[in-house]
Amino acid sequence: MVIKRDFKGARGRIERVRGTAATLALEAILFLDMANIRYLVGFTGSEGALIVGEKNNYLLVDGRYTSQARREAHDAEVREYRDKVEGIASIIEGEGWKNCGIESMAVTLRDYIKLRDRLGGRELRCLAEEVAFLRAVKDAAEVDKVKEAIGISSSAFLSVLAGLRPGVEERDVALELEYQIRRGGAENVSFETIVASGENSALPHARPGRRRLEAGDLVVIDYGAVCEGYCSDETCTVAVGDVSDRQREVYGIVKEAHDRAIAAVRAGVACSEVDRVARDFLTERGLGKHFSHGTGHGVGLRVHEEPRLSYLSKDRLEPGMILTVEPGVYLPGSWGIRIEDMVIVEEEGCKVLTTIPKDLRVVG
Repeated sequence: MVIKRDFKGARGRIERVRGTAATLALEAILFLDMANIRYLVGFTGSEGALIVGEKNNYLLVDGRYTSQARREAHDAEVREYRDKVEGIASIIEGEGWKNCGIESMAVTLRDYIKLRDRLGGRELRCLAEEVAFLRAVKDAAEVDKVKEAIGISSSAFLSVLAGLRPGVEERDVALELEYQIRRGGAENVSFETIVASGENSALPHARPGRRRLEAGDLVVIDYGAVCEGYCSDETCTVAVGDVSDRQREVYGIVKEAHDRAIAAVRAGVACSEVDRVARDFLTERGLGKHFSHGTGHGVGLRVHEEPRLSYLSKDRLEPGMILTVEPGVYLPGSWGIRIEDMVIVEEEGCKVLTTIPKDLRVVG
């Protein structure tokens, strides 16, 4: 990682990018990811480009967003374009920059080739890891927004629990939960709400459908809210009616893996180590092959951000990172369990931000 993360609040964000550009011997960096653009200059539109230069910054938008950009954006001169690539090229040429970095994950191959060809001999360097962690460490204002999102989504979840009973369709639970999230003040849901019952709960990213809840079901409910752009993400698994001894046993195992992973989170720990703690425990209990995804991920302006709690990760945790911890076990054709909380990394451990207790809850 090259991005310098000595966080100094919102006013220091542009300077951190400039420090990264200097480290990479670049005269400017072009941002096309709208979450990064919002993070750096405050523009909340859905289309645009931001060029951060050594001295000057430019926010480029089309005519739909010119007034909005001039009202919202700070630390950048707003320019309107008719053709995005042409607009970007004119800024780079006008500044006389000989090289410029570009977010490789946020540009299409077509636009990259078009811009490269338009710039002639100027260097257009693709950046990935160098800027991937730009938003990873949160400041106090960001943490407050995440907490607000958590509060709204938690209240919404508790309000729908009474409606979980045999005969109710998954999609109706999801619709009610999303309605309560919006009614509670969220600007949106973080992602399409997951309500997966019975055999559907064995699908990690099941979509709520017409299946009706039945006595004896485990129901995985994965939900989140967005407040001022910042997301929450939490999963509760509840039982409807009777719980079998095996379901209760496996729930306890997943809960222990979840608790052990949270206990492993602290500044300086490798992301892969947190994943290993959860995965090794599930493996010891004979369930490792049924844990099919990473143990967690960063959350902020996007519901999935860096860092990733994965055995593939080479990164380490830093104070101020907000993460999910979400081990799961999925038994195909039978049922599944996922338990997810959000935590913030601290020097000597972490603090759990989500507030819904994760002991097995039986409803209906």
